[in-house]
Amino acid sequence: MENKLANPAPLGLMGFGMTTVLLNIHNAGFFPVSAMIFAMGIFYGGIAQVIAGIMEFKKGNTFGTTAFTSYGLFWISLVGLWIFPKLGLTEATPAGFMGWYLFMWGLFTFFMWIGTFGKNRAIQFVFLSLTILFLLLAIKDWSGSAIIGTIAGWEGIICGLSAIYLAMAEVINESHGKVVFPVGEIK
Repeated sequence: MENKLANPAPLGLMGFGMTTVLLNIHNAGFFPVSAMIFAMGIFYGGIAQVIAGIMEFKKGNTFGTTAFTSYGLFWISLVGLWIFPKLGLTEATPAGFMGWYLFMWGLFTFFMWIGTFGKNRAIQFVFLSLTILFLLLAIKDWSGSAIIGTIAGWEGIICGLSAIYLAMAEVINESHGKVVFPVGEIK
């Protein structure tokens, strides 16, 4: 009897998607960063994605392992960048240097997007929109442009919602044994 492993991708995608939407509601200018974003960043965006990445490792999925573990640790490191200065553990990171942090994540994401070629259109959209988000956020930090930050916020909401859609499509399609929510499978 074969031991079928559960698909960990919906967990990782939901952790990423929900945390991304909530942070980008802030970036779009609606609310300040608060403990809610910090908690989501550590626990759901961070730890849940790392767990999903470890589960993808068990399934032998290098792409899933790399993506979920990396982005989970991105969220934890981002919260650290915000919290450590408030705790007096280090100086705050200057905006220009923060731009390089975001650019490096954008570069990583661009290569991960290339890794989605041959996968479904929904995952391709998630990674392409995330690449654009990181680049917009880097440009905002380098330039100090509030309008670029607002545009990034709206684009980030779309990115996060696309991850939520893909996560729920995977859960619902598997639960029903048929395609209920299409993800643009490559033929």
